[in-house]
Amino acid sequence: MARYTGPQTKIARKFGEAIFGDDKSFEKKNYPPGQHGLAKKRGKKSEYAVQLMEKQKAKYTYGILEKQFRGLFEKAAASRGVTGEVLIQLCEARLDNVVYRMGIAPSRRAARQIVSHRHITVNGELVNIPSYHLKAGDKVAVREKSKSLETITNALAASSHVYEWITWNQATMEGTFVSVPARLQIPENIKEQLIVELYNK
Repeated sequence: MARYTGPQTKIARKFGEAIFGDDKSFEKKNYPPGQHGLAKKRGKKSEYAVQLMEKQKAKYTYGILEKQFRGLFEKAAASRGVTGEVLIQLCEARLDNVVYRMGIAPSRRAARQIVSHRHITVNGELVNIPSYHLKAGDKVAVREKSKSLETITNALAASSHVYEWITWNQATMEGTFVSVPARLQIPENIKEQLIVELYNK
């Protein structure tokens, strides 16, 4: 699956939830896209279809391509923890996701662009790789030259989310990835066990 760059509401409607964040268009049309979207009678999905849809939802949510996602799954499967939980934790530890969680960007797509355009530092060093894996204690900051960037200041002004595993200093525009979040702390509505079952077939 190539990285999706089209209308996000269409994808959100496909999964029946606003997976990309607040979406006024989705609120108006929270039913599947297409001419049969409002039809009440829809065929029952097979077990495989349900599992595949859950994997696609996770990939769209975090903006990860299949090759990268499978790599994360294999890494999670080789770990000592519960595979599904570790998979989601690995997604959460990506730099683009943490930039989004800190409120530096209004969406993960925007966060990926901000990182790619060299606006973010990790432990004082410039990092422009969205998939960069953060470790507990890593400090993420907005580059000095980018602190007045309108996209970033607007996002920070509108941000209201607080996460237990992340700290943020508005004055210095620096935050800390305190720890890898427990699954219960991650708000994403993803049934990771279905993804594990799909890959293990």
